[in-house]
Amino acid sequence: MEEKVVLVDSNDNEIGLEEKLKAHQNGGMLHRAVSVFVFNSKGQLMMQRRATTKYHGGGLWSNTCCSHPFPRETPSEAAHRRLYEEMGFDCKLHEVCAFAYEAKMDGSLTEKEYDHYFIGLYDSPPKINPEEVCDWKWVSINQLKNDTKRHPAAYTPFFLVFFERVLRKAEEEGMTK
Repeated sequence: MEEKVVLVDSNDNEIGLEEKLKAHQNGGMLHRAVSVFVFNSKGQLMMQRRATTKYHGGGLWSNTCCSHPFPRETPSEAAHRRLYEEMGFDCKLHEVCAFAYEAKMDGSLTEKEYDHYFIGLYDSPPKINPEEVCDWKWVSINQLKNDTKRHPAAYTPFFLVFFERVLRKAEEEGMTK
């Protein structure tokens, strides 16, 4: 059975369920998502390179992890679940903002998500799940801003849409140095 995502209206009110792949096809359907940004005590962001076998964005760099809450799962529960499933650790996370965005993906897929953004602090290396992640690194914010401008094709399109907005929130909270 195909994994379901929670469809929402523009105010993040649940309006139904849809198969994950179908929700990303034909211009996309607005659905709930979570994105996690984990920083270390030096103010560097933990980035992951998505496994090449992912149905979209395979082999591209992105934030620490992203996912969709299961039906009846809160965004916070989903963020912690996926952080552990993808990166092999959990840490204290708190939501810094939530907003809808749209990004065209490879092929005919579209990310159309009402995304809840979480930040956390962690200083150890992850234990990546190779089915989800093929590489990882700590990166300074200045280095990241420069590299996304020079090499945007190395990053997931959705990361390019929302990372500066979320980084501003993390800067306001003193997570970046």
